[in-house]
Amino acid sequence: MSRPPTFVPPPGARAYPLRTARGEFAVVDAPVAVGVEPRGVALLLPGFTGSKEDFNSLHVPLAERGYRTVAVDGRGQFETDGPVTDESAYAQEELARDVLAQAEAIGGPVHLLGHSLGGQITRAAVLLDHAPFLSLTLMSSGPAQISTSQQERVKLLRDALAVMGMAEVWEAIQAMEPPEETDTPAFDGGLDDRDDLRRRWLATKPGQLLATGLQLCTEPDRVAELAAVPLPFHVLSGARDDTWPLPLLDDMAVRLEARRTVIEGAEHSPNTDRPLETARAIAGFWDDTPAERPAP
Repeated sequence: MSRPPTFVPPPGARAYPLRTARGEFAVVDAPVAVGVEPRGVALLLPGFTGSKEDFNSLHVPLAERGYRTVAVDGRGQFETDGPVTDESAYAQEELARDVLAQAEAIGGPVHLLGHSLGGQITRAAVLLDHAPFLSLTLMSSGPAQISTSQQERVKLLRDALAVMGMAEVWEAIQAMEPPEETDTPAFDGGLDDRDDLRRRWLATKPGQLLATGLQLCTEPDRVAELAAVPLPFHVLSGARDDTWPLPLLDDMAVRLEARRTVIEGAEHSPNTDRPLETARAIAGFWDDTPAERPAP
């Protein structure tokens, strides 16, 4: 089981609405550590049911390596607004164009990282226009649709959202999960993780979950298209993943001629399971990437 994220902002980070040509997006923006030479800027996209807080444990170690990191709530995720029920607003191309607008607003070129669903959205953005990016890291994000077992879970969620409100669905999820997957320890700030996870869930728009859940279950294999893009690629995952089995990720890395990193002791969310090891691997990849835009 992957650990839940901490919702406590890292030291020195700033949470604010990033203004872009496509609207405002809630971000956590962590500057380079004091006294460290700046090496680059990165845009981080969370996964399905996730948020910018999923990267909170990565900001400090990446800042100490010289990287400013900007984690974003996508359209309809947590603290970024979006239509409640209009699924067309969350079509993959729309979300990909949001990423391009976010990169422009931050000021590029930037390193791009997407976790799970975020990886498939970042892939779509790079396929639209790779010019704003220096590299692409796909974290626990596979070549096509998610595993059969995870498709069944998404179908259950979609069916529930069709007849129940977000609060009712949350209670149903909690009742179905075994205790070890719902009982989470308190964190600095005096609140229980589950309180913040519930707050995030209730703020997420159901239309976003319905649309992106369907995308995860129907995503085609676009690895050959991506391999033709002149960017350095990094495929990173935990040592165990039931959303995209590791052999699929290994094969994708070969097809992309990508760096491949497996974080021991981590599952689908190495960013929260083993943040220091994950940050070290990410920064190592960025360190080896040219600090200029690749030629067209």
